[in-house]
Amino acid sequence: MRVGLSFEVHVLASGSDGNCTAVCSDDVTILIDAGLSGRQLTTLIKSAGMDPKQITAILLTHEHIDHVRGAGVLSRKYEIPICCNAATLAACEIGEITHKTIFKTLEEFELGHLKIMPLPITHHAADPNAFFISSEKNKFLLATDLGKVNNDVFEALGKADFAVIEANHDLRMLENGPYPIMLKRLIKSERGHLSNIDCAHALWASGYGDKKVFLAHLSKNNNIPDLAIRTVSSLLGCRDDKVDCLRSAGDIRTITL
Repeated sequence: MRVGLSFEVHVLASGSDGNCTAVCSDDVTILIDAGLSGRQLTTLIKSAGMDPKQITAILLTHEHIDHVRGAGVLSRKYEIPICCNAATLAACEIGEITHKTIFKTLEEFELGHLKIMPLPITHHAADPNAFFISSEKNKFLLATDLGKVNNDVFEALGKADFAVIEANHDLRMLENGPYPIMLKRLIKSERGHLSNIDCAHALWASGYGDKKVFLAHLSKNNNIPDLAIRTVSSLLGCRDDKVDCLRSAGDIRTITL
């Protein structure tokens, strides 16, 4: 048994301007989404101490540009396989891809020693996924761009040692903000995004406990990092230092499990 494996999560970008999270364990490095330019992503990857040439695969949650902008560039330049379901690949505008792996939602597959379970989520996309990634010692969940926490994500959240989960907006800021009414309705719908309160309720109800959690995909127009952290930590009844998020463009975070 390879019980001594390290497990690191690098949150490189998160929000409407672009999303990218790296999971590194032993000799496996996985990018989840690649929503910035190829040049920006390469800089962030190197700044986190990783080598783009050593990336095992790029997992795509869904086809929106803030999640796939640089995926095709990185795949072609470094010969990195793109991993996604068929509907997402068909909807992506990332150019010709030579290296690809097509998975099916709710069918587990492996990348090296890591087990990947793509979970269905509700969002205004073709066939979006959250990802539950596990090794012999660690269990990690990334769940963003979802309008509600369904049973599959809820169960995974309860099992996870660490989660990156969406806390997109503060309801009052969204309702009083400049967005058109139809967009506000979409964001608040089951095909939209989780609010700070929705996120906190899901964490509390799943029994996530006092483990550290990382809040992701915060809206720059309808949320504030300190507000998101304060809302989630107060509803969970935990210290603020148990909850974290990126605070500005270029900010990155490394979490070692």
